[in-house]
Amino acid sequence: MTTEHPVPDPTPLLVRGLRLFPLPPGEKVAAAGWQHTLLVGDIDTVAAAWPEGANIGVGCRASGIVGIDLDRHIEGGVNAGADGVARFAHVCRRWGQPRPVTLEVATPNAGRHLYFRVPRRLTVASVSGGTSPLGPGIDIRGPGLRLGGYLAGPGSVIGDRAYTIETDTPIALLPGWLAALIGRRTR
Repeated sequence: MTTEHPVPDPTPLLVRGLRLFPLPPGEKVAAAGWQHTLLVGDIDTVAAAWPEGANIGVGCRASGIVGIDLDRHIEGGVNAGADGVARFAHVCRRWGQPRPVTLEVATPNAGRHLYFRVPRRLTVASVSGGTSPLGPGIDIRGPGLRLGGYLAGPGSVIGDRAYTIETDTPIALLPGWLAALIGRRTR
């Protein structure tokens, strides 16, 4: 028996003003040079040009966003046992802040992607592999200085599991306390 998933649809993210590019069907790893494949134009034009079955990549720099990627590394690897969801809750408590409310996407492995708009004159680099200033299990997909990172967007399907919108709310501005932890002010 196969599990049916809807075909990835970029429209809900285009409506939010995000800049997208196609990821290979069933994949979350972009090909080299993906920054040059961002689809531009009005929503109808981009939706019509979207390759059939392609997963959805969200370009952080082009979209003016940072993605806080809360991973759950249950098995193996360097980050085995790291729970980014629990770690982020700890970071919020440590700084005396509520968990920010913003667009939140559930990932296929029970993790979360939190989307934030980046304030002007703030540089946020992409960091992964357990070296983020927020701790193990939390990767940062930032706009960076030149090319920026990306996120696999909601609607993308990996194996038989989909990325889904968990909290459907406008993308919030990155809170100041969080910006101070992961960003660097520029002039």
